[in-house]
Amino acid sequence: MTDFAQSARDATKAMREVFPPTPLLRNAHLSERYDADIYLKREDLSPVRSYKLRGAFNAMRKRPDADLFVCASAGNHAQGVAYMCKHFGKQGVIFMPVTTPQQKIQKTSMFGGDSIEIRLTGDYFDDTLASAQAFCAEAGGHFLSPFDDEDVIEGQASVAVEVIEQLGRMPDHFVIPVGGGGLSAGMLSYLGTECQYTFVEPAGGACLRAALEAGKPVRLEHVNTFADGAAVGQIGQKTFARLNGVGLANTLTIREDRLCTTILEMLNVEGIVLEPAGALSVDALQDLGQSIKGRTVVCVTTGGNFDFERLPEVKERAQKYLGLKKYFILRLPQRPGALKDFLNFLGPEDDIARFEYLKKSARNYGSVLIGIETGHATNFDRLFSQLDAAGFTFQDITDDDLLSQFVI
Repeated sequence: MTDFAQSARDATKAMREVFPPTPLLRNAHLSERYDADIYLKREDLSPVRSYKLRGAFNAMRKRPDADLFVCASAGNHAQGVAYMCKHFGKQGVIFMPVTTPQQKIQKTSMFGGDSIEIRLTGDYFDDTLASAQAFCAEAGGHFLSPFDDEDVIEGQASVAVEVIEQLGRMPDHFVIPVGGGGLSAGMLSYLGTECQYTFVEPAGGACLRAALEAGKPVRLEHVNTFADGAAVGQIGQKTFARLNGVGLANTLTIREDRLCTTILEMLNVEGIVLEPAGALSVDALQDLGQSIKGRTVVCVTTGGNFDFERLPEVKERAQKYLGLKKYFILRLPQRPGALKDFLNFLGPEDDIARFEYLKKSARNYGSVLIGIETGHATNFDRLFSQLDAAGFTFQDITDDDLLSQFVI
């Protein structure tokens, strides 16, 4: 991989014409918690608040004769391509799903200006991708993959180049989020096997783990798009060729609800805004535990494009994961004083966040959807025990995803 390493260094040097290195910062809060030297490689502080402009820069740099670049993306890749189209004076056509939030469309437009055209096509990303590739073939443009492209992989390796330069040595452990594999493949190819790695994926998009188990890239049947920056249905062929030897023991999958607790902690304690994918590496530290004690660990925070309209959802998911919020359906007797009887069971830390009659057609009973927030998870044990003793019938639906979709 000597040629690759030199090419990655060359790409990194060329990037300095466009943007400075992102900071590598020791985090005192995390270092004290895990009794280790925890450094954050702050890709959330790049000009587009993610590492994606690195690969886009390198791919465009290597194709000076190309006049038209085409991509399909609903997020960070689109913004990176837009930024670089404007920098290089190239034309870009960026395909996005019709369902893309307006905030992401506006930011992509802001970065690209007159150099890009945004086309909203398809309700789902696969439809958007097919439209982009068909247009690219017809128009004779260069299709810029978000990860499955050798030049993109090489560009993303610049993250590792900068870490070694900034730290002055090889850390003991890298924690790297994985989506389609461009970043992880680039960093691994540059760094080699001199340190330990943990590759982290969201539970609803663990395409690297699926590929390692199958021995080849496979398409996931279902993808949870909450951590959209890393929620990929199938890892790239080129990226997996570089990652197929990492071993399942060096991979982690993170539940999306737990990830929300880390997003909130980093925001409230550290004042660091991370998107769900950008928080994966920090969240993984709690699983590594004693194995990183006394070691130097670098976590790549891959992005900070967080839409604050999602904050209520993030808070709710975090509360549910911590056991501080539950939803249940209560069968409430239709008699005077029944509701008061129920309310008397609530403790001083219990708040009603939702109260809605679902069905009142029965003469003697009505079904009520209730959401309760509390200060300590053990309060629910007390509440449910009292309801059982009083003869109330109820069903906890907090973790019932199917039922929750319809009634919450």
